[in-house]
Amino acid sequence: MILEFDSEVFRWDARPDAVWFLTSVPLELSGDIREIPRPHRGFGAVRVRVSVGGSEWSTSIFPSSDGTYALPLKKAVMKAESLDEGGPVHVRLHILDG
Repeated sequence: MILEFDSEVFRWDARPDAVWFLTSVPLELSGDIREIPRPHRGFGAVRVRVSVGGSEWSTSIFPSSDGTYALPLKKAVMKAESLDEGGPVHVRLHILDG
């Protein structure tokens, strides 16, 4: 399954000693992902291949308390694609599990 969406970059505030940036998979698309039969992984993680601009990498998305999935954005991607906290991001997400 391949999904594309626009979202906003936000800083993970659960650990003030670390700087992590993420974006959220929209709620409706997150629901579609939850319905895909797949092997159980720690923390409910789902393996994905991500494209943002000219950057591509493999990672996992993680379920959030608001029903969406959170996608970590690598520091190198933030820099290469000129992404900023609070700014927009266009994501192409290829679900590998399922």
